[in-house]
Amino acid sequence: MPDTARMSRDAEIIVIARGAEEVMRPLTLPDENREWHQCFVPVNGGFDAWIVEFWRLNWHGLLAHLESLPWPDPHSVQVLVHDQDDDCFGLWMMYDGRLVEVPLPRTRRELRPGHSVSGVLSRTDRRPADPPGTDADGAADAGTPEPDRPAAV
Repeated sequence: MPDTARMSRDAEIIVIARGAEEVMRPLTLPDENREWHQCFVPVNGGFDAWIVEFWRLNWHGLLAHLESLPWPDPHSVQVLVHDQDDDCFGLWMMYDGRLVEVPLPRTRRELRPGHSVSGVLSRTDRRPADPPGTDADGAADAGTPEPDRPAAV
């Protein structure tokens, strides 16, 4: 069986939580006792947000750890997870003291133990052969403005 902690596997995690500077501070510092070694970095510009990028499949305990923290405003906690094979970020929020994935329209998560911590989140409204930025009919997505046409607000 492969050593999954040594496998190259990119993932980005963004934590957004109102007034959580003190709670997040330990996660911005190195800690050899944590399963993962990367540190969160505060997002500049006055946001209550932190980001970390993982290069290895070594962050299995992160979501449970985030769930266990004493958040000053648990209802504001949002965790965005993007695995290297995901079509888009997944969203986890605190519900009844638990960090739970919020189902996103037109997406499906496929669990892949040993390959991905959170599984792979795929868009269901485009074929696998469709390039990003197009829908299943090959037309530009609504979020992609056509040339000489402003994006909808």
